[in-house]
Amino acid sequence: MKKVNELTTLKMVEEFLENHELSFLYVSTPECSTCHAILPKVRELLDQYPLIHLGHIDARQVEEVAEKFLILTAPIMLLMINQKEYLREDRFVRFGRLEEKLGTIYEMYTQ
Repeated sequence: MKKVNELTTLKMVEEFLENHELSFLYVSTPECSTCHAILPKVRELLDQYPLIHLGHIDARQVEEVAEKFLILTAPIMLLMINQKEYLREDRFVRFGRLEEKLGTIYEMYTQ
């Protein structure tokens, strides 16, 4: 499964985005059962995309993340390319559709 980078401050989030052209941010909260169920599936899905780095943010611990990325619910998944948002999915994830979108963007970016 894809390695998860735990990002515990806004500065860590910003550095993560600066250091990885292709970043996937997974924002969750500790009490969210949906968040806990989806993360392993996201890790498995991202195994197909070796250039994408996965960062996990606990929205309760890094409260500023909600304002920075306009987050209203959890979980939120953001695909960032060169620090710009290219894809946003929320708690009602259709993994087939997410995989199609990721594949298309990844292919366009890596060729």
